[in-house]
Amino acid sequence: MISTIIAGGLNGVEAYLAEVEVDISTGLPGFSMVGSLNGEVREARERVQVALRNAGFDHAPMKITVNLAPADLRKEGTAYDLPIAVGMLQSLGYFPASRTEGILFAGELGLDGEVKGVRGILPIVWEAAGQGIKSCVVPGENAMEGAVIPGITVRGVENIGQLVRFLKAGGECGGEEILPASRVDGEKYFAENPGEETLDFREVCGQEGAKRAAEIAAAGFHNLLMIGPPGTGKSMIAKRIPGILPPLSLEESLEVSSVYSVAGQLQKFHPLMRKRPFQSPHHTITQAALTGGSGMPKPGVISLAHRGVLFLDELAEFARPSLDSLRQPLEDHEVHLARMYGNVTYPADFMLVCAMNPCPCGFYPDRGRCTCTESEIRKYQGRISGPILDRIDLCAEVLPMDIKKLNGTGKTSGGLGGESSAAIRRRVIAAQKKQQERFQEVYGSQGGYGSQEVYRPQGNQENNSRGNASLLRGRRLFFNSDIPAGDMEKFCHLGRRQQELMERAYLSMHLSARSYHRILRVARTIADLAGEEDILEEHILEAMCYRMADHIYWRREGSNETTGL
Repeated sequence: MISTIIAGGLNGVEAYLAEVEVDISTGLPGFSMVGSLNGEVREARERVQVALRNAGFDHAPMKITVNLAPADLRKEGTAYDLPIAVGMLQSLGYFPASRTEGILFAGELGLDGEVKGVRGILPIVWEAAGQGIKSCVVPGENAMEGAVIPGITVRGVENIGQLVRFLKAGGECGGEEILPASRVDGEKYFAENPGEETLDFREVCGQEGAKRAAEIAAAGFHNLLMIGPPGTGKSMIAKRIPGILPPLSLEESLEVSSVYSVAGQLQKFHPLMRKRPFQSPHHTITQAALTGGSGMPKPGVISLAHRGVLFLDELAEFARPSLDSLRQPLEDHEVHLARMYGNVTYPADFMLVCAMNPCPCGFYPDRGRCTCTESEIRKYQGRISGPILDRIDLCAEVLPMDIKKLNGTGKTSGGLGGESSAAIRRRVIAAQKKQQERFQEVYGSQGGYGSQEVYRPQGNQENNSRGNASLLRGRRLFFNSDIPAGDMEKFCHLGRRQQELMERAYLSMHLSARSYHRILRVARTIADLAGEEDILEEHILEAMCYRMADHIYWRREGSNETTGL
């Protein structure tokens, strides 16, 4: 007898529906599995047989054949254990085939029949809802994670015996008491206060210029580099940037939560990420760990920083190949990995924040303190390639602190003297709201998606084992850094004087087309923070000031020492 059970698989962070076909017949006893399987899936043969026997569902030796369709897609992970076991039990006659129709099963089996949690349940349930599946049975450990998706019933099962009793009792039509549905109001849960940031900008004395650059970067989601001597507060400022970023929207939260679900890092009782991620890898991190590339790809650090902050401290100490691997993700906001069995794509829309010393001793260009030779300085700075610098929107110098600010002279009573993160965040949120309104005004009812295809789960669709759409396809525009180059005129319109200023800057600063557009995006953000509808000359000039690192620290042959503006 052949049984067909609906399962779910992952390709990167994208999910697809699969079919587990089980045939049990007389003949030479054996258990064979086909369908482009990796080692984890092939091992399901032993796990399932032992789990069913120990749970009391033993059977006479028979010929068992399992096919995971579509056969041309690589199957990986342990989530196929449960649908294989359900297919075997259905073929053995423990319950009729009608009890499993329209239900997706996913979960790993322990040798005692326990159903263990697996990674990737959130995108799998999301895809199932989009394909019109009405119910999913997942491990109890993952039940809250799947239940945040509206329009689909999610049931958490603890062991295979409980699931069999549910299906014998009628399944969806009569087994509610045995296997009740998990219910999570995703919007209500997301709206709950996730707690305030413990790190506050009030603790940062002085460094007004660097804090201003951090505010601009947060308001437009721009990349930021802070450069200066050791101990001046670069890392301190960077670690406080998440506290001034706008809160995640529900749509962003689902994207981030999907990445963490695939990585197996979503917490059991916290099914949605409510804070923007902050990833700060050590400078010894490998290129594979950074991008996610390895023999068995999983989301790397840059994908775990999706919609949040990737902080690279001691930037020049990172291996150059690791830094250069960020080029394409910084531009495309995705990382594409090619493997022998197929291609994998992970989202990587992050805000890059970097901190570094200007030379090995840390005090260049102060020749009164710097002990490095010219060749040592060039070699040290040469670890940061020109293409990476070209993708940095703002560069802020963090200079040694004035002793009066450091020892507290002139501080206001009852505080640490600096402006609080809450005050800065209010301005950032107001600026980002202006950006969202502008995107909606330009793109109309698409609400900031531009002309790209958008994934919106819909029910009652014909099942499609390949998946109906990419989970994260259609990049939503949230910040000024997202403005496409082709739409610059719509968002960054310049008057005659502003246009002349940008033309002079392009020639005198030896700008690339990319850096030219990045200056315009930063100027647009500065104007939004100032509450101005039009980009003024003062906004452009301030944006240009944050592009001067190439002239101060990385003087290229033939470049001018002054902008000539």
